[in-house]
Amino acid sequence: MSQRSHFSNTPKTPGLIPDLSPLEHLLDQDVTPRQVCGVLAKMFQVQQTEVALLRLDGGLLQFIFPEELRTAGSIPLSSSSIAAHTAISKKSEIFNNFARVKHASIFETVKLGESEGVDTSQPLPIQKLMSAPVVGENAKVLGVIQISRKGSEASYAGADFSREDLHELEMAAGILAESTVMREN
Repeated sequence: MSQRSHFSNTPKTPGLIPDLSPLEHLLDQDVTPRQVCGVLAKMFQVQQTEVALLRLDGGLLQFIFPEELRTAGSIPLSSSSIAAHTAISKKSEIFNNFARVKHASIFETVKLGESEGVDTSQPLPIQKLMSAPVVGENAKVLGVIQISRKGSEASYAGADFSREDLHELEMAAGILAESTVMREN
């Protein structure tokens, strides 16, 4: 797979500041989690169903996107999940061998994207994952954003995530911290 770009066919150039203006522009408007995650999916060249946005509420991480996971349950901060670890540590991480990382795969079994025309006949496992905290004022964790690459095996999931990708996700999380999406119930 070739290098990814933001919204064109030109490769990313390490060291350049990523173009987050599409995300910043969205946040000037009344925006839904679906719209935000759609922009993030384009930025990282993944399917919209490979973007997860979780909001911290009373010691639980609640999915606000994908919509199908809103009713699938929540993740206690006391769990050993990657999302809980991200929220507690306030550190971003990359897992380019996520299928080998011990994790609860219950959320991977939920069929996603039926409304987007994505083939949901067989939910695919997450092979690669980036996870970043969304931190607001006074270093308060508002939630977690995760970008994944799914596939039947790692070689079908696309390119590994890079440090530049993680930096871009951290910058996007900073923008999201200012959004109403992370505050509304």
